[in-house]
Amino acid sequence: MTSAPARQWRRRMPDASATEGASTLRRSLGRLDLTAMGVGTIVGAGIFVITGVAAAEKAGPSIVLSFVLAGTVCVLVALCYSELAAMTPVSGSAYTYTYATLGEAPAFLVGWNLLLEFVIAGAAVAIGWSGTTVSALKSIFGIELPTAITAGPTEGGIVNLPAVLIIAVVVAVLVGEVSLTARITKVLVGVTIGVLVLVVAVGAPHIDVNNWTPFAPFGAGGIIGGAAIAFFAFLGFDVVAASAEEAKNPRRDVPFAIIGTVLIATLLYALVSAVLTGIAPFASLNNSAPIATAFGALNIGWIGNVIVVASIIALTKGLLLIIYAPVRLAFAMSRDRLLPPGLAATGKRATPARLTVLLGVLCAVIAGLVPIDIVVELVNIGALSAFAVVCVGVLVLRKLEPLRERPFRTPLVPLVPILALIGCLLMATTLDKLTWVRFAVWVAVGSAVYYGYGRKKSTLA
Repeated sequence: MTSAPARQWRRRMPDASATEGASTLRRSLGRLDLTAMGVGTIVGAGIFVITGVAAAEKAGPSIVLSFVLAGTVCVLVALCYSELAAMTPVSGSAYTYTYATLGEAPAFLVGWNLLLEFVIAGAAVAIGWSGTTVSALKSIFGIELPTAITAGPTEGGIVNLPAVLIIAVVVAVLVGEVSLTARITKVLVGVTIGVLVLVVAVGAPHIDVNNWTPFAPFGAGGIIGGAAIAFFAFLGFDVVAASAEEAKNPRRDVPFAIIGTVLIATLLYALVSAVLTGIAPFASLNNSAPIATAFGALNIGWIGNVIVVASIIALTKGLLLIIYAPVRLAFAMSRDRLLPPGLAATGKRATPARLTVLLGVLCAVIAGLVPIDIVVELVNIGALSAFAVVCVGVLVLRKLEPLRERPFRTPLVPLVPILALIGCLLMATTLDKLTWVRFAVWVAVGSAVYYGYGRKKSTLA
């Protein structure tokens, strides 16, 4: 139960149940399922979509160091996430944690920003899926689809139809039981890791060291800017946090999966980005299908086609999980009545079908009409803002509730949360000014929704 001060402050205690009399989710995910979902989201979607953009526009070959920097910051953030996730084993991830630390209004804005992050991320991965598929059809079968149906209006087309169609397929899967999603994910994770190992093994002998010169053409600022873009690749551990309510043993398994996925991803991303920038000039990778571009230029026969096809499978898996996460987040917000509670209704499969379809449609509209560079920067500013708040939340809760049980404790507090916070803020400063304007507009809309609806309807009202 919440105390009187907590009610006045609109703060839900970390172990307070928000689920009595409301819709709940079925606990069916084990440690392997959670780790596979985290690895499945982190390892694949980012490397297949944003490596080229980050290398060409920000860091050059030093994108390797950008991934290491982004991974290091994410490990620090993951340690903070893990403490709060173990204390609050329900859906919502950073939104739920902020509710317990900084209060309802900041929690709503964190949730609102995370919705932006994940929906836009789903659009980005769908755009990458489309680019890779179009490239594969041309290189393998000689089929060239018209620009009108493979690009949005700002890129000379009408709509990115392949991106819209793959989102429709993923939504159809997610409407089913979460155990089905987990089973499909474990299979596709194996394919993803296999293709990334193949990329390194096949590409390494073709590396031309001249492509690494100059190694850091945009200087230290470029490395930091590349890390801000590369942050997109590490969204998977937030997917693990979002699935806490469906975990069998969330207090033990969620921290394990969060930290493990970030460590695995950092290693794989550094290796693959080194190979890609070694086999092709970094400027040539500035598109939504960098692996297809790099290996297509090598003319290495069937193995290159295998890598491209496997990349499509891996992107499908990444999209599946990235759309899964905002549905669980919006479910938690709707159950707390900060969004219309009817959206949180679950059917006989114990999944929030209404939210899945609604967010899938929104994601499809963005993927069909918006170019990938705008999409990626919007993802990262949403993620960085939410991660920064989580770091502050650990510090606040240690002060407010020092004796509360913590199944997992972030080490070296306050050093780890402070370093993670600095890292997030440093990378956020490198994002484009127009991205900040778009973000400010989104926050303003969120504030209007909260004060016009959520604050009056909230379960803590």
